[in-house]
Amino acid sequence: MNLNKKKYFDNYILYKYFVLYIAQAMLFAIEEINNSTDLLPGISLGYKMYDTCGSAARSVKVALALTNGNESKCDFVNILYFTILTLRGHLFLSFRSVRLPPVTISSDYYQSRALAQLVKHFGWTWVGAIRSNDDYGNNGMAIFTEAAQQLGICLEYSVSFFRTDPPNKIQKIIEIIKLSTCKVIIAFLTYLDMDVLLYTLSLYNLTGYQWVGTEGWIFDSQTAKMDKNHILDGAIGLFIPKAHVSGMREFILNVKPLNSPGNKMFAEFWETLFNCKFKQSNTWIENQRECTGHEDLSGLQSSFTDMSLMPIFNNVYKGVYAVAHALHNILILQHIRKIRFKTKEGDEVYFNENGDPPAKYEIIHWQPTENGVVDFVTVGLYDASLPADKQLSLQNKSLIWAQNSKQVPVSVCSEKCPPGTRKVLQKGKPVCCYDCIRCAEGEISNITGLVILNPEFWSNDRRDACVKKEAEFLSFEEIMGALLTAASLFGTCMTAVVAFIFFRYRKTPIVRANNSELSFLLLFSLTLCFLCSLTFIGRPSEWSCMLRHTAFGITFVLCISCVLGKTMVVLMAFRASLPGSNVMKWFGPTQQRLSVLAFTLIQVVICILWLTISPPFPFKNFKEIKDKIILECALGSTVGFWAVLGYIGLLASFCFILAFLARKLPDNFNEAKFITFSMLIFCAVWITFIPAYVSSPGKFSVAVEIFAILASSFGLLICIFIPKCYIVLLRPEKNTKKNMMVREVKNTI
Repeated sequence: MNLNKKKYFDNYILYKYFVLYIAQAMLFAIEEINNSTDLLPGISLGYKMYDTCGSAARSVKVALALTNGNESKCDFVNILYFTILTLRGHLFLSFRSVRLPPVTISSDYYQSRALAQLVKHFGWTWVGAIRSNDDYGNNGMAIFTEAAQQLGICLEYSVSFFRTDPPNKIQKIIEIIKLSTCKVIIAFLTYLDMDVLLYTLSLYNLTGYQWVGTEGWIFDSQTAKMDKNHILDGAIGLFIPKAHVSGMREFILNVKPLNSPGNKMFAEFWETLFNCKFKQSNTWIENQRECTGHEDLSGLQSSFTDMSLMPIFNNVYKGVYAVAHALHNILILQHIRKIRFKTKEGDEVYFNENGDPPAKYEIIHWQPTENGVVDFVTVGLYDASLPADKQLSLQNKSLIWAQNSKQVPVSVCSEKCPPGTRKVLQKGKPVCCYDCIRCAEGEISNITGLVILNPEFWSNDRRDACVKKEAEFLSFEEIMGALLTAASLFGTCMTAVVAFIFFRYRKTPIVRANNSELSFLLLFSLTLCFLCSLTFIGRPSEWSCMLRHTAFGITFVLCISCVLGKTMVVLMAFRASLPGSNVMKWFGPTQQRLSVLAFTLIQVVICILWLTISPPFPFKNFKEIKDKIILECALGSTVGFWAVLGYIGLLASFCFILAFLARKLPDNFNEAKFITFSMLIFCAVWITFIPAYVSSPGKFSVAVEIFAILASSFGLLICIFIPKCYIVLLRPEKNTKKNMMVREVKNTI
């Protein structure tokens, strides 16, 4: 990789500064412990640090030396000696040749699973993966792949490289990315490998991809500064939660090269920070600014004084304390997982059954600012100690993705199949790639809202088979059908009670004066109206579809004909009271019966024509609701249906007009007033019925029709008969012939 020398030098110095600060954090903890009277009283701790430079070979060499006991032991009394080995940010501790597990950072097992959950959260089921070709990348990606398969995520490609690989290998990875169709890339890389990859990506200006990163690089400020072409804008990933230890920052920055004679690393670090040279330096040039060693580091604004990695230093601090507590309790390897204590800042330190500290990660999001600097924004948290459904939590923040987009990127191999289709896998491709074929008529794709935890399943939206659609109709068992049935039966019983009262008091003046024969016929027709609503409930069949509309049309015409007859009797009775009038002979009981019969026969003829020409029939509606079959009664002839309704409306309007004209006729109990009000309710109900019926879907249109039948029936029953029942039962003193004639006498005088 043709990187310039300055970049190599900066990376070298950055790594040295990182190692130096880890040493300072460890010293800070050791000094606190040695000065403590509660922890290891009377005993001092010493240390030895090995810098592996990120090399696995060096790590193994030092680890073997430790376990073989080839390291020199402490020669002074009352000092416990342990060795620190850093590898990938983990802290390995050795005490008397006993190697302890890493105690500073959670296992990458949890980070890998957290990444899979994060990817699933945003709906990215088709992703690419790039990893470091070492234990960190290979093991981490293996765990991620397993977790991703369980969550229905597919990898289009998974490639590895190491920063020392030849340029052509990195270039092959670039070609794979360019030829791929996924838009999301999982980068399980160290920051050193990420810098090498980013350099090549910048050469090809490969933008527009959504990057998901690990703690190895997602919070690295130097990587962000290198990204001049905004390749990684909108990146999201996991990092160790923020931490604060009072006094640590000041202690870490309190390094002086003159306090460490012979330490070349201190001198190089100092010269880079302050752009100066020590006289004893091999590269000293005359007239160059000389380093004094007393420059103020704390006031310097530089990436080398950036404390953004304080969480790592805090983990080193807690790791040293964990070993100290183990020693304090005379516990070393087998009991370290039982340790539980709190730091002075209140952070609780403990280990699980595997000896791992609790896995907690902040979700870091790269958001570019106006001045071009990347802002690392915390947008959520992952806590492996919580229940599975609560481990991942994201805050309600607006995220800015690749290329300054505010829309969550879409990265799927195939779009979700629409309702009414099912998935068919594409031959030779991963299970996330499929075609959608239409289900047969009467079938719908099965949809489950389950979280898939089995690798053989591959989507949270499992439209992978077609099943019979659920049939929907207004049934007696459901709440709405049961309530309407109860209302219908209540109306029937209420009508029967009124009929009994009228029959019981049929010889009283108020019943006789209001044409008892038409009253009983009206009560009979109202009973049929209430009962006919029951034919609309239940699974539609041929006979029920024909019966429900014709029974409704005929019974309502019979009902309105009776009301019309009663209204005409009131008008004729008034005309007959005028001197010289003999109109009642033209509208006696026989004429009343014939008029009701004639009006009803007209509706019967309309219904017969409707049933003969194009009767209603049961119909399966597949279109109105896509995932269900609506069982309904098709009207057959819409002309027939609207002719039935129109005829009822015509009679009701005619009846309302006559009752309105007769409402002020002189009579102490003028029935026309109550008929007017009842017909007003009747007309209002059926006028509002039409738009409600047309706009209601499926079974709700049937419910609207039943409601209109019941409402208008109750309106007629209550308005016409309840006032009479009130007088008959509660005010019998008014149920006399004399009281009925008072108004007429007064008006005559």
